[in-house]
Order: sequence, then structure tokens, then C-alpha cells
Amino acid sequence: MISRTLRTCLLLIASLHATAAFARVEIEPVQHTNLGPILAAKISEDIAPGDYEVLFKGIMANPGKHARKIVLLDSIGGSVPEAIRMGRLLRETGFDVIVPSTGLCQGACVYLLAAGHKKTVRGAVGLHRPYYPAGDSSLAELSHKGIHYNPRAYFREMKVAPTLVDEMQRIEPGRMRVLSEQELSRFGLR
Repeated sequence: MISRTLRTCLLLIASLHATAAFARVEIEPVQHTNLGPILAAKISEDIAPGDYEVLFKGIMANPGKHARKIVLLDSIGGSVPEAIRMGRLLRETGFDVIVPSTGLCQGACVYLLAAGHKKTVRGAVGLHRPYYPAGDSSLAELSHKGIHYNPRAYFREMKVAPTLVDEMQRIEPGRMRVLSEQELSRFGLR
């Protein structure tokens, strides 16, 4: 059962989606009757280079004390290095993460889910092995603009089971496996 506060936050965040349907990263401060100021964000569609900068600028444009910071996820994945950068920013700035019942978090989106201080999953969370442009290798570290990203180290940093990487590696890039509630708990994604 979703609490009244969570339901209100979801409605507020959903209103962000209605005003800018084509944006991938949206951030807006909202005033909650009981909680006070909330910083609401939504990350949707395909995670792509440049999304970190949009997220960073949105957070910086809304300074101040917020009762809660919440990000709503509904993403088909995309760039793993960009998702890792965004995830670190979400963690450092204190965001909780919600995958609503109508939402989907698959592929690289899992890195954003892992970053949440508090994680609420009502929708589907799907895994697959990332596509490596330089060749498919389960041992490969990802790099972007000369910066190396190690998914296993990232999950440890986010207090998520690093074995999640092994599970991802078992699933071909063109396929998807939805995690059960037990698996979400076992990996630390809820």
C-alpha cells in the first residue's frame, strides 16, 4: 500500500512529465502541504551523454533545504558511463528513487536505481548485459571521455550487491530479464 505522502509525491512528479513530454531529465521544486519543499526529478527515455549536465544544472538551480529529494525513474536504459555519473550525483545530493507501477527501469537505469538512499520499486526492473562498442567482454571496464567506470566497484559504493554485475553478464544485450521482488531485495535494490 502506498502511503499518502508517497502518492502525493508521485502525483507531483507525474505532473512534471505532462508539461515536458520530450525531456529526458526534468527537475522542479514542489511544495508539499505536510512535508514542505520537495525537489522532484524525473529521468525517462534513453540515458544519453549530456544528461548528467542537465541533472547537475537542475540540482544547482534549486538550492536550499528540501524536506525530501525524490527522483522518478521510467527509463529504457542507455549509456552506462552516463548513468554511473548521474547515479553518483543522485547519491551525493541525497535523492530517494521511485520506480512507479507504470514505470520501467531497465538496462543502465539500474545504476540510477542503485544510487537511491531509499528505493521504492513498484514497476519492472530489467537486466541485460551492456553493449560494449569496443567488443563484448564481461571483464571490460567502461570508459567515457578518458574516465574509467567499474560497475562492480560502483555497486559496492552504492551498497548494492556487486554480484548484480554477474547477473547482468548472463543476459545477452538484446534480451531482458525482469527481477523478482526477492531478487530486488537480495541485490539491495529495494
